[in-house]
Amino acid sequence: MSETNVAYIDIDLEELIPEYLENRKSDVIVIRELLQQNDLTEIRRLGHSMKGSGGGYGFDEISVIGRHIEDAALAGDLEVIKTQTQVLHKYIETVTIVWQEEE
Repeated sequence: MSETNVAYIDIDLEELIPEYLENRKSDVIVIRELLQQNDLTEIRRLGHSMKGSGGGYGFDEISVIGRHIEDAALAGDLEVIKTQTQVLHKYIETVTIVWQEEE
C-alpha cells in the first residue's frame, strides 16, 4: 500500500461515506478489544463484513484488508490480525477521496 491512498468514489455516495469510514474506525477499536478477549469468531465476522462492503463503497483496499482479517481469524493468526488492523487504521486516516460523476 502506498503512502498516498486514493479512493475514487461515486459522487452519489458522498453523504454515506463519512459514516462508513467512522464505522470502520469503530471496527479498529472493536477488533483490538476482541483480540484481548480472543474472540476470533467475531473478528472473522467483522473481517467478512469489511471484505463485502469495501468495494461497494469504492474502498477496494478495505475489502482486501477485510479478507486478510477474516482469513487470519479463521487460521487463528493473531499477529496478522493485529497487523491488518493497524493497516486499516492507517488507511482510514490517510485515504484521499476523489469524487467522480457518473458518465
